[in-house]
Amino acid sequence: MKKFKTIFFTIVILFIIICVSILVFLFYHTHKTEYYAEDFEIEIIKSKTDYDNDGIDDYTDILQGAKAEAERKPTYKSTYYAGGYPPDTEGVCTDVIWRALRDAGYSLKDMVDEDIKQNISEYPRVEDKPDPNIDFRRVPNLKVYFERNHIVLTTDLNKIEEWQPGDIVVFGNSHIGIISDKRNKKGIPYLLHNGGQPIREEDILELYNQYEQITGHFRLREI
Repeated sequence: MKKFKTIFFTIVILFIIICVSILVFLFYHTHKTEYYAEDFEIEIIKSKTDYDNDGIDDYTDILQGAKAEAERKPTYKSTYYAGGYPPDTEGVCTDVIWRALRDAGYSLKDMVDEDIKQNISEYPRVEDKPDPNIDFRRVPNLKVYFERNHIVLTTDLNKIEEWQPGDIVVFGNSHIGIISDKRNKKGIPYLLHNGGQPIREEDILELYNQYEQITGHFRLREI
């Protein structure tokens, strides 16, 4: 009889543990709003280049730089600055890009200026007179620059495995941002960007694409 009670209580305890585990699993997946690549068995692509020799690969550096910019929340201010660079407390969508690349050791301004100098006919927005104070902060110019010099990727959001943290995405010819490591329940990544909104890292990629279609998806070419 004692042995029977021991077996019975053991079965009851195991049943309770299983039930609690199922409830925790269901609660977690019902209320979870932020997902990551591993939730979809997506392999994160790491750059083989560490341009600034800080022990962090370039793609991760770019992601971290964009996240830092999102946390700073600079005031959205579209204006012309002598010397090109706005103060850290101000910026627009394009400033997210060069600041993120700066964290990986790259000067996007120098790279864009040089490409414009050598290939000005490819840049309709520049016309016939380059202006280093503003050219690298214009979305159409960045779109041309990344198309010409870096890896061009899919614009199809259904191919979730091809959207990687640190990638650059262009909407139409007027907005640009960086892909986050966070994803929604569909596996579509969050967007790190500055449109003056309160939250700078948000689940808006799919919605924004309906408003202004994605026209470019790029990844920094490894050196």
